[in-house]
Amino acid sequence: MLPQAPHWLATALLLATAVVALGLTVQLIPGASTGELGVDQDISRHHVALLTGAAMALNLLFGPAAGVLAIGAVALFLLVARGAPVNAVAFSLMASSGWVASELFKLLIERQRPDPTLLFDPLAPEIGPDSFPSGHVTFAVTLAFAVYFLARGTRWSKFAAVGGVVVTVVVAWSRLYIGVHYPSDVVGSLLAGSMAVILTAGLWNRLAPIAWRRLQGSAATRRFLT
Repeated sequence: MLPQAPHWLATALLLATAVVALGLTVQLIPGASTGELGVDQDISRHHVALLTGAAMALNLLFGPAAGVLAIGAVALFLLVARGAPVNAVAFSLMASSGWVASELFKLLIERQRPDPTLLFDPLAPEIGPDSFPSGHVTFAVTLAFAVYFLARGTRWSKFAAVGGVVVTVVVAWSRLYIGVHYPSDVVGSLLAGSMAVILTAGLWNRLAPIAWRRLQGSAATRRFLT
């Protein structure tokens, strides 16, 4: 069973509402994006080589291609080395839920990305109506929780919790540093990622045991569900 928030469905719906409200606010209020662009422009004027290298590395590592490889590698390890197929599936669903959530909100809000031509030093110019929320940050949130859920109850749990927070904050910083998102995109990503975690955990705890018993039904597999 995954850790579950009280009133998980209502909490998830409340967070989803907050994401939509924030997205529509910054999308529809005249001048909102212009004001936030100043933050990206200020950061763009102060790029240094070391930080640029770190930001570009995070841009790659938390992108879809590298993310799929990372999730697949962990899932394969859990399946083959640990003999824990349920944990492998749970980890994969939890980690990837951030992408699903971010894509749904992107389609709904359709906020244009910061104009790279207005930045002093655009590092990875991107255009299109997919700025809100950041998929990289939302994925970082759900990946951090997925790793923590695997580590909970072990000596690595505190390290996983602290490391997850640090990584998420650093990834959020990197999106502003590169100049491909507004600050409110990052805030929306934290809310969207939290919603995805709460919703995925709640649905998993209710549906996974039923599905797994129907697929396998043996005592050897049922013990992984408790």
